[in-house]
Amino acid sequence: MLPDYPRITGVEVRAHFVVGLTFADGSQGVVDLGPSMRGHGGMFTPLQDPDYFAQVRVDPESGTIAWPNGVDLDPDVLYHKAHFPGDPILMDES
Repeated sequence: MLPDYPRITGVEVRAHFVVGLTFADGSQGVVDLGPSMRGHGGMFTPLQDPDYFAQVRVDPESGTIAWPNGVDLDPDVLYHKAHFPGDPILMDES
Protein backbone atom coordinates (compact mmCIF):
# COMPACT_ATOMS: atom_id res chain seq x y z
CA MET A 1 0.00 0.00 0.00
CA LEU A 2 1.22 3.46 -0.88
CA PRO A 3 1.22 6.36 1.57
CA ASP A 4 -1.08 9.33 1.05
CA TYR A 5 0.88 11.65 -1.21
CA PRO A 6 0.06 15.28 -2.12
CA ARG A 7 -2.87 15.78 -4.50
CA ILE A 8 -2.55 16.93 -8.10
CA THR A 9 -3.02 20.63 -8.83
CA GLY A 10 -1.98 20.86 -12.48
CA VAL A 11 -1.80 18.70 -15.60
CA GLU A 12 -0.25 19.27 -19.01
CA VAL A 13 -0.41 16.80 -21.89
CA ARG A 14 3.13 16.28 -23.21
CA ALA A 15 2.29 13.56 -25.75
CA HIS A 16 -0.38 10.92 -26.22
CA PHE A 17 -0.47 9.02 -22.90
CA VAL A 18 2.21 11.28 -21.36
CA VAL A 19 1.29 13.93 -18.80
CA GLY A 20 3.25 16.47 -16.82
CA LEU A 21 1.83 16.78 -13.30
CA THR A 22 2.12 19.42 -10.60
CA PHE A 23 1.40 18.41 -7.01
CA ALA A 24 0.17 20.36 -3.99
CA ASP A 25 3.65 20.21 -2.42
CA GLY A 26 5.05 22.12 -5.44
CA SER A 27 6.82 19.13 -6.92
CA GLN A 28 6.42 18.13 -10.55
CA GLY A 29 6.88 15.00 -12.58
CA VAL A 30 6.16 13.39 -15.93
CA VAL A 31 4.19 10.15 -16.12
CA ASP A 32 3.83 7.87 -19.14
CA LEU A 33 0.36 6.36 -18.84
CA GLY A 34 0.78 4.29 -21.99
CA PRO A 35 1.52 0.98 -20.24
CA SER A 36 -1.67 1.37 -18.20
CA MET A 37 -3.95 2.61 -20.98
CA ARG A 38 -2.67 1.67 -24.43
CA GLY A 39 -4.93 -0.88 -26.08
CA HIS A 40 -7.35 -1.13 -23.16
CA GLY A 41 -11.08 -1.12 -23.86
CA GLY A 42 -14.14 -0.29 -21.83
CA MET A 43 -13.92 3.13 -20.19
CA PHE A 44 -10.40 3.51 -21.63
CA THR A 45 -11.54 3.19 -25.27
CA PRO A 46 -12.08 6.95 -25.79
CA LEU A 47 -8.61 7.68 -24.35
CA GLN A 48 -7.02 5.82 -27.28
CA ASP A 49 -7.86 8.93 -29.35
CA PRO A 50 -5.16 11.57 -28.76
CA ASP A 51 -7.70 14.42 -29.02
CA TYR A 52 -9.91 12.84 -26.36
CA PHE A 53 -6.91 12.03 -24.15
CA ALA A 54 -5.97 15.73 -24.35
CA GLN A 55 -9.25 16.64 -22.61
CA VAL A 56 -7.73 15.56 -19.28
CA ARG A 57 -8.27 17.98 -16.42
CA VAL A 58 -7.65 18.20 -12.69
CA ASP A 59 -10.67 17.33 -10.56
CA PRO A 60 -10.18 19.67 -7.58
CA GLU A 61 -12.54 17.65 -5.40
CA SER A 62 -10.58 14.42 -5.71
CA GLY A 63 -7.17 16.00 -6.37
CA THR A 64 -6.45 13.84 -9.37
CA ILE A 65 -6.72 13.86 -13.15
CA ALA A 66 -9.95 12.90 -14.89
CA TRP A 67 -11.57 12.76 -18.32
CA PRO A 68 -15.09 13.72 -19.43
CA ASN A 69 -16.26 10.08 -19.46
CA GLY A 70 -15.54 9.71 -15.74
CA VAL A 71 -12.18 7.94 -15.90
CA ASP A 72 -9.90 9.12 -13.11
CA LEU A 73 -6.64 7.77 -11.77
CA ASP A 74 -5.35 7.23 -8.24
CA PRO A 75 -3.37 10.36 -7.29
CA ASP A 76 -1.12 8.39 -4.93
CA VAL A 77 -0.07 6.05 -7.75
CA LEU A 78 0.51 9.02 -10.06
CA TYR A 79 2.68 10.77 -7.45
CA HIS A 80 4.66 7.59 -6.94
CA LYS A 81 5.14 7.10 -10.70
CA ALA A 82 6.19 10.74 -11.11
CA HIS A 83 8.75 10.62 -8.31
CA PHE A 84 9.93 6.99 -8.34
CA PRO A 85 9.84 5.88 -12.00
CA GLY A 86 10.51 2.22 -12.55
CA ASP A 87 9.66 1.24 -8.97
CA PRO A 88 8.87 -2.48 -9.12
CA ILE A 89 5.77 -2.03 -6.91
CA LEU A 90 4.05 -0.47 -9.91
CA MET A 91 5.56 -2.45 -12.77
CA ASP A 92 2.83 -5.09 -13.22
CA GLU A 93 0.31 -3.13 -15.24
CA SER A 94 -0.76 -5.68 -17.81
